[in-house]
Amino acid sequence: MKQNILELTYTLETIDIAVKRFWETLNNHTVFAFSGEMGAGKTTFIHRLCDFLAVEDTVSSPTFALVNEYHFLEVNRDSIIYHMDWYRLKSEEEAMGAGMEDYLVQAGKKQVRCFIEWPEKAMGIMPLAYVFIQIEAIDMYQRNMRVYLVNKD
Repeated sequence: MKQNILELTYTLETIDIAVKRFWETLNNHTVFAFSGEMGAGKTTFIHRLCDFLAVEDTVSSPTFALVNEYHFLEVNRDSIIYHMDWYRLKSEEEAMGAGMEDYLVQAGKKQVRCFIEWPEKAMGIMPLAYVFIQIEAIDMYQRNMRVYLVNKD
């Protein structure tokens, strides 16, 4: 079941407002699947979200590494974000072989948060419940984001 829970339209000038609203609405979730065409702004949004969370590490696209690990303080404790980019994965089996499922299991136990770009490459390993974010470029400057709560039960 897929439930629409949030819709945002933003530009680079207003992205910080969108990020704040996104996080205020969804901070109790742990797995976030960001979908959209190449250049839609998935990495840009995740980068600004990490800035908002005061991530201590350098935030960059994990296209070649598959996973980057970031740290931030949340309720006075160190919290971890695994930023994953599944674009280069060819199958769910490859995703499991690369350990992607292990990160999702940790998120299911509320130990970490996972931000996944290109989740379509291995939808079969997604947990029973997660947040699905569809980002669409309206034009060169404006983006539309639709956010859904997915429950596979």
